Amino acid sequence: NPNVTHQVTRKVFLLGRWMAADLYLRDIQALRAELSMWQASDELRERVGDAREPYRQVLAELRERLVKTRDWAEAGVNGTAADATGILFENEDFTAPLELCYRSLVECGLESIANGPLLDTIRRAHTFGLPLIRLDIRQEASRHAEAVAEMVDYLGLGDYLSWSESERQEFLVKELRGRRPLVPRNWEPSESVREVLATCEVVAQQTPQALGSYVISMASKPSDVLSVILLLRESGMKFPMRVVPLFETLDDLKGAPDSMAALYEVDWYRDYCQGRQEVMIGYSDSSKDAGQLMAAWAQYQAQEQLTRIANQYDVHLTLFHGRGGTVGRGGGPANRAILSQPPGSVNGSFRITEQGEMIRFKFGLPDLAVQSLTLYTTAVIEATLAPPPEPEPEWRATMDWLTDRSLKSYRDVVRENPDFVPYFRQVTPEQALGKLALGSRPARRKATGGVESLRAIPWIFAWTQMRLMLPSWLGSDVALEAAARDNRLPQLREMMKGWPFFRTYVDMLEMVLAKSDLRIASYYEQTLLDDDKLQALGTDLRERLQRCIQRLLELKEQSALLEGEPVFAHSMRVRNPYTDPLHYLQAELLRRNRESGGKGDVQDLVERALKVTMAGIAAGMRNTG
Repeated sequence: NPNVTHQVTRKVFLLGRWMAADLYLRDIQALRAELSMWQASDELRERVGDAREPYRQVLAELRERLVKTRDWAEAGVNGTAADATGILFENEDFTAPLELCYRSLVECGLESIANGPLLDTIRRAHTFGLPLIRLDIRQEASRHAEAVAEMVDYLGLGDYLSWSESERQEFLVKELRGRRPLVPRNWEPSESVREVLATCEVVAQQTPQALGSYVISMASKPSDVLSVILLLRESGMKFPMRVVPLFETLDDLKGAPDSMAALYEVDWYRDYCQGRQEVMIGYSDSSKDAGQLMAAWAQYQAQEQLTRIANQYDVHLTLFHGRGGTVGRGGGPANRAILSQPPGSVNGSFRITEQGEMIRFKFGLPDLAVQSLTLYTTAVIEATLAPPPEPEPEWRATMDWLTDRSLKSYRDVVRENPDFVPYFRQVTPEQALGKLALGSRPARRKATGGVESLRAIPWIFAWTQMRLMLPSWLGSDVALEAAARDNRLPQLREMMKGWPFFRTYVDMLEMVLAKSDLRIASYYEQTLLDDDKLQALGTDLRERLQRCIQRLLELKEQSALLEGEPVFAHSMRVRNPYTDPLHYLQAELLRRNRESGGKGDVQDLVERALKVTMAGIAAGMRNTG
């Protein structure tokens, strides 16, 4: 996101410290009121001398340092000069005095007091630390390659971007093994490279407790990981940070196992990662690239192979699942998703993204948050101790057979049909999504370009708004049709019974088909399309959606969608009367918005109303993407 600059990153780190200091101050004030006793251990007396109220003296010093820390962070956020003298920066600066008080109280026989609010504060201090949160950093692989290339070019070592992958790896590992600085003193990098290096410098100034992972989006090669480590070291990083490749497209997912194996082969890298590796699996872009069915199968196979390779090199692998809220981006019930992962891939650790409206729905109230975390925890324990069975070889062959057909069918429409992009632009509110404070910011990775440059959230969001839900079923319709003609439905039912992965996929497909509405999709086309070819494409897509619903009902041997999910079906029936009028309003507002050409007072009114309909539909559908 070009709006997330190094200044924004620094400000977020400082805001975390400001808020943590403010919260801990309240704890310390309460503890000072409670811990007025004079009995103290020799260890504590050595620290405070003959003070009449030794605990209050220690806490008063902590309070003073917390106030300084809060003022320092606030000044940094406001961009004014900040005095860092006496602030609390390392976690131990804060926890050590509290633990000293705890040990003293226990030694003096005051255990019940030690195990009261003081212990609560110590637990909070260890849980949240002084940074309050662990911040992930994320940047695209090409930006790091560009930064290394400019350095190499300035030093006269060649054209890094034209080097082969093996040459890049050889150069990066050689530099990482050495100790000489690579960044020249008088070097003036380009603006984009300066921004990457400035962010690395901000990261290098933090404590380990302030940092999560450095995620490399659009990663595809081992050099993508090594270049980040080199850039961080050049910026002054003193400790190893988790560097996490995010494999997103279909080709990148297929190449991920070989990339990680090449990294594990480098003894320097194995020492660096200390036997632990995190790899992020991209659900959004792989689905946009290959269709939902092919993407799900590619993700499953990539996880299997990544797990096997990590075991070969005795590396503990944590898979980080970049799921969104919608089925088209890997969404769905979290416990079902975890229990349908490949056997062995959930090995006591699991990481997942929660995005947008799903954070509010799952964690917006304390009881909901506890329930959501319980579902996650129990599913991770179950998947670790009682993993699902390996799929049968014939099931794998059937998945390959299905996905061959779904991939070709999906790309024939999305990539090969010249009418598809104009249809998408005209029949959905895609062009207006950038005005709404929801989803990816900005809506495009590049200002120009077609569907391939559109971020995955707006891609899903746009289709959800007009109820065609295309990314979640396109391709699956042809695969199910072919399976029915080839008399494979009995085998698919067998796969549903014995393979949690396939059962979950079919159930998620059913859920998204239940959210689709042919009548509303048709109304958008009638209101917004005036080209016969585009209308013909829309008619074809709606007919394909109808056939997909029929084939799914045949597969599940049901007469209606969601027969086995009465609670969800009832929820949909309750919400539809509220969302349906918004769809009809939105189609009309889109038409007026385009006809007015973006001028005049009426235009502002139309745009405001359009935003309301988009937000309302997203809330009603429980999906922004």
